[in-house]
Amino acid sequence: MEKNVVAVIGPQSSGIGHVISHVVNELHVPLLSFAATDPTLSASEYPYFIRTTMSDYFQMNAIASIVDYYQWKEVTAIFVDDDYGRGGVSALGDALAAKRAKISHKAAIPPNSNTQVINDVLFRANMMESRVMVVHANPDTGMKIFSVANKLQMMASGYVWIVTDWLAAVLDSSASGDLKGMSHIQGLIVLRQHTPESDAKDKFITKWNNAARSRGITSGLNSYGFYAYDSVWAVARGINKFLDNGQQVNFSTDPRLHRSNDSTLQLSTLKVFDGGEQMLQQLLLTNFTGLTGLVQFGPDHNLVRPAYDILNVGGSGSRLIGYWSNYSGLSVAAPETLYQKPPNASSVAQRLYNVVWPGDSTTTPKGWVFPNNGQPLRVGVPIKASFKELVAGGRGSDNVTGYCVDIFNAAIRLLPYPVPCQFITIGDGKKNPNYDDIISMIADNSLDAAVGDFAIVRNRTKMAEFTQPYIESGLVIVAPVQRAPSSAWAFMKPFTLEMWCVTCALFIFVGSVVWILEHRTNEEFRGSPRRQIITIIWFSFSTMFFSHRQNTGSALGRFVLIIWLFVVLIINSSYTASLTSILTVQQLSTGITGIDNLISSGLPIGYQAGKFTKNYLIEELSIPESRLVALNTIHEYADALRRGSGDGGVAAIVDEMPYVEIFLSYHCDFRIVGQEFTKEGWGFAFQRDSPLAADLSTAILQLSESGQLQRIHDEWFTRPSCSTDDTEVGATSLGLRSFWGLFLVCALICLLALLVFFIRVCWQYSRYSSSEAAGEPSAADAVGPTAAATDTVERARRPSRLGSFRELIEFVDKKEAEVRRTMKRRQSEKDNQAAGSSDAQPVS
Repeated sequence: MEKNVVAVIGPQSSGIGHVISHVVNELHVPLLSFAATDPTLSASEYPYFIRTTMSDYFQMNAIASIVDYYQWKEVTAIFVDDDYGRGGVSALGDALAAKRAKISHKAAIPPNSNTQVINDVLFRANMMESRVMVVHANPDTGMKIFSVANKLQMMASGYVWIVTDWLAAVLDSSASGDLKGMSHIQGLIVLRQHTPESDAKDKFITKWNNAARSRGITSGLNSYGFYAYDSVWAVARGINKFLDNGQQVNFSTDPRLHRSNDSTLQLSTLKVFDGGEQMLQQLLLTNFTGLTGLVQFGPDHNLVRPAYDILNVGGSGSRLIGYWSNYSGLSVAAPETLYQKPPNASSVAQRLYNVVWPGDSTTTPKGWVFPNNGQPLRVGVPIKASFKELVAGGRGSDNVTGYCVDIFNAAIRLLPYPVPCQFITIGDGKKNPNYDDIISMIADNSLDAAVGDFAIVRNRTKMAEFTQPYIESGLVIVAPVQRAPSSAWAFMKPFTLEMWCVTCALFIFVGSVVWILEHRTNEEFRGSPRRQIITIIWFSFSTMFFSHRQNTGSALGRFVLIIWLFVVLIINSSYTASLTSILTVQQLSTGITGIDNLISSGLPIGYQAGKFTKNYLIEELSIPESRLVALNTIHEYADALRRGSGDGGVAAIVDEMPYVEIFLSYHCDFRIVGQEFTKEGWGFAFQRDSPLAADLSTAILQLSESGQLQRIHDEWFTRPSCSTDDTEVGATSLGLRSFWGLFLVCALICLLALLVFFIRVCWQYSRYSSSEAAGEPSAADAVGPTAAATDTVERARRPSRLGSFRELIEFVDKKEAEVRRTMKRRQSEKDNQAAGSSDAQPVS
């Protein structure tokens, strides 16, 4: 740097890159590195640093995609403890977190460590749970790692090794079959910087091989060599454009750089490149196709199209199993062919070819085992004062039993690997332990799992990982019931008073409508006024039993009767059902019918101690804590309900359905009130991100599909219970609200029938009046002029008399057949009179 330097190419390591970047920043000299991959070498901190290779940020995202593709959740990071190693592992942690995975253990190896140090680090890593190893090291340390891992039998079946691009560079640089320790790296997944195939690349490789043979060089060419070649061309193009733009190469001294008496550094000889900013901008505008593909830089001073080959080491070399690109993720198609298509990084589109894993296995490893530290799985089991059917056991004893324990053991037996368990009982058996505290013990690493009647609720899922629910559960209300006392007026209770009044009125109304419709045509609906009133009443109420003896003859009468009989059928059925219910059901002694009624009642509420019910009632339903009474045993449940709210007991108990079913199998004088007002289930709890939770969920589903889950349930819940009926608790009278729609339809149909009837009557009355007015003059003419004059006066008075309401009522009361005969007779007389008049006419 003492010379007139306008650009720097290199260095070949990230550690030295950090040091040099500080210098070039002060001297305004662009630095192009084809080997410094540490992502902490960023443009924001080192503005004159340009990376002409792939950043480890993208390489770690590629590894995270591979981990997610195989559905692993934890990895062990093995790395050299320097800037290069720490920067890469930090980026790996961020990339895994985005895929809902994590680094469970970091195995840091000091630089230049000997075999013994590496052995100790790997031994501790092998004690951990994860079997997915990510190795990010330099070639010297990296090859030692695999040699030691082979001695520790960590290259056997069940292990996964993912190695960053340093190993691909070693494999490509080594002559075929010359690499020592090839047997130690079988089955590894290795990343390599992707360089697309091209004629220019092939010609360069040929020239390189010819030059290497002429000089006796046996090492091959790796991807870093291609990036170094393109870096030289990038600098050459940048300088050329810098000069073409008329820029001058000038340097100036910095007064801050002077020689120190106590330092051997010749700082005074360093000069600042005056055109450094312009040179940097020209380099950032680089855009050409080199041996590595498109050479173009983004705002972060990195190449714009990062991509990696994914290799699987086997035999004496490696084979390509896919690619990763920042554009479309994992694929088996070359990245340059995907740039012409829309990006598709969805999980469905991700694909790799089959892999041969360590131990020559083609089965994808599950990626984890139980920690090899000689300790079984610590399983906490709550010991309660009651409900022994669910879980029971002595304090400090592994001999635990119960429905929940049997399901757990059956699911464990279905796992494809052994799981040693140690049951740790929690509680003294006299009072219920707090279930939230047990879940907190899992979060604090005091327990590995918890087995029992643990409801899966929101606050617990924040502390632990739960399996698939093995039984459905929900909160219900239990209240005392008693047999309703018999009453002499019980037959009146099915309907409310309002319903009785409206029903009777409708009976009379329909009877009257049918009488009106049938009166003019049906002899059974005629007679004296007294007889007709009796007919209306008898017909109305006899339809209740379908025993009416009067027959309807008119079409309107039959239509109304059919609709009315349907209404009567509904009323009879409802009355019968309601009366049966009232005479047979048990009545609630507290009057509580559901959760809303319970909240507003202000009465004491019982709950099971230690369960989530208390928090739910307080936080979700806003019930004051002073109203809540903690209960532990079935005996306390029954005693509190029998004493009631007025004698130090409770009005009702809120608990989960499985507990209530057990409780009701012992006590018949209580019932469930209303419906379940929450929906949850019971599951087994594990530490966050534990792979056992997912595997055990699959096992629970297998138990359910095979029917074994139901068989275990039947074994523990087969206690004979007291006989109960399925009738509802607390039957109530039916009101008008349940029938007003039906009654309204019936009334409207009756009114419609009356309207049609009166329109028809008015039409007949009009015809009848016309025929009478037209027929009477001819009779007067036959008796002489005096009679004719008298008849004229009578006809003048007659329209007023016939048009009166009384005349209309009298007309309606007449039989329809009689009206028709009268009208027919009058028409015949009119015709005869017209014929006689024509015969008496003189002939002129």
